Amino acid sequence: MHDLPDRPELVALLSEQFEVLTDLVTGLGEDEWRTPSPLPGWTVFDVIGHIIGTESLLLGEKPPARDAQTPDIDVKTLPHVRNEIGALNEIWLQRLRSRTGDELLRLYRGVADRRRKALAELDDQAWLAPTQSPVGEVPYARFMRVRLFDCWMHELDIADALGRQVEEGGARGEVAFAEFARSLPRVIVKRGKAPAGSLITLRLTGPLARTLHIEVGDRASYVTAPDREATAALQLDSGLLVRLGGGRVDPGTVLDRIGFQGDTDLGRQLARNLAFTI
Repeated sequence: MHDLPDRPELVALLSEQFEVLTDLVTGLGEDEWRTPSPLPGWTVFDVIGHIIGTESLLLGEKPPARDAQTPDIDVKTLPHVRNEIGALNEIWLQRLRSRTGDELLRLYRGVADRRRKALAELDDQAWLAPTQSPVGEVPYARFMRVRLFDCWMHELDIADALGRQVEEGGARGEVAFAEFARSLPRVIVKRGKAPAGSLITLRLTGPLARTLHIEVGDRASYVTAPDREATAALQLDSGLLVRLGGGRVDPGTVLDRIGFQGDTDLGRQLARNLAFTI
């Protein structure tokens, strides 16, 4: 779960993810592009615009100039903007929202093609180079796994907004979930307040089915074969866990979709405090 990803495999998965997103939004009508997504303040259009902005920045490109007819909004005043990364995301969206959906899709395809080319040209030194990312300074390889996770999550956002079903498992889902799962021990302790000495078990069903055991000692960490019963165990669909971790759903509305064993009060406390992504 913690090893750096293989370069050819991850580059291929990122390329595939770019194409899956293209297919998901190709043919949308203008009203569909403006469908609200699970992300506060963002439509389907904005989700793709956000990906354009991030991948463009990775290419060294700046946001387009502001349309003179577009109001100049202080993005830091928007209620869903909580940090500098969020502000930068909104600058890109403010500069793109005057486009049509078809224009945005053409921009996205162009950025995706340039990113594919840039990724294909990376050498081993660049792949391992320390790089600033949303999770701190990490090797570029880890940053690209974060990018796969982000784009995979946004695939789910768009699908949920449009009422469509997409494949949540498979190779892309496995690698994206590996990145997601790195944060769960910290979240269980910092947000969920799991007490020292506790053992938390997550039994996942669905496309990314697996059982995860998290032991809370001086720090929380995964264990493969615990020698005791879980203090609290939660059973839920893998897609629901990801959406809770991403802050995409209100925990209070989905507790009836989670099974609790052991200390059920602790289990419900954990379920209510899983959100950690930006």
